[in-house]
Amino acid sequence: MNRIEAMHVFVRVAELASFTRAADSLGLPKASASTAVQHLEAQLGTQLLHRTTRRVQLTHDGQRFYERCKDVLADLDELNAMFQQAPQALSGRLRVDMNSSVAKRVIAQLPQFLREHPQIQVEMSCTDRRVDVVAEGFDCVVRVGTLADSNLIVRPLGQYRIVNCASPAYLQEYGAPQTLADLAHHTLIHYVGTLGQRPPGFEYMEGTECRYVPMLGVLTVNSIEAYESGCLAGLGIIQAPRVGMQPLLTAGRLVEVLPQYQAEPMPVSLLYAQRRNVSARVQVFMAWLTNVLAPGISASFMDNA
Repeated sequence: MNRIEAMHVFVRVAELASFTRAADSLGLPKASASTAVQHLEAQLGTQLLHRTTRRVQLTHDGQRFYERCKDVLADLDELNAMFQQAPQALSGRLRVDMNSSVAKRVIAQLPQFLREHPQIQVEMSCTDRRVDVVAEGFDCVVRVGTLADSNLIVRPLGQYRIVNCASPAYLQEYGAPQTLADLAHHTLIHYVGTLGQRPPGFEYMEGTECRYVPMLGVLTVNSIEAYESGCLAGLGIIQAPRVGMQPLLTAGRLVEVLPQYQAEPMPVSLLYAQRRNVSARVQVFMAWLTNVLAPGISASFMDNA
């Protein structure tokens, strides 16, 4: 095994924190993966991984080498693809992250992308937590909402308009609110990033100011899927991106309430690690992803015009 192949093995071991899982994903015997990393350590004169019976963890030097390996391997991918014009020439793994609501839309159109690029494999994380793009080896992530400061490159895609929803069963029991004062007799399903946080309440814009009406709620969640499910079950009102709720509104499973009181639109962003070069397959995927998400974002802009 040459040094480049060994670097591929090392990166995979570091990402999966396991020699066994890395070897399986690469179609190698576990002993070959272990030997490849040992040879790298001997050549570099430093230990890259802490090994125990339960886990594999990067050393400080291993973390630095891991970051440089990703850059080098990405550069090599770009060099290999430089004179390959056919879409089928793109190959390799893409690791991406987005929330479950966005993932539903992306996965629905993913077969077409994979038909055009049959040698690409996609690993998709669909969690509501904020992943560490660099440490967890993601090529790019889609985030909905306000971004924290970071060293990542941010490509703004636009905004999602927010819609207030309730189920027909909930409205039959409690009636449809007509004014903000009516919310005193209603319940809100609270969404928080971390359980234990204090939810602000029903959000609405007054001019350019964001304001809140404190509301009671029998359910607090930190998952978009649970947020939607709670609303469908009649547990309260939710405020969510219209693009995700529209199929349920069209089908009559949810009903829009208080349309005159809209929450602040949520920014949609594409983020990726700051590298000198981005591999061709990542560039192509990000361009495709931008087109997939554009219709919902464009509709939000038009709705807010």
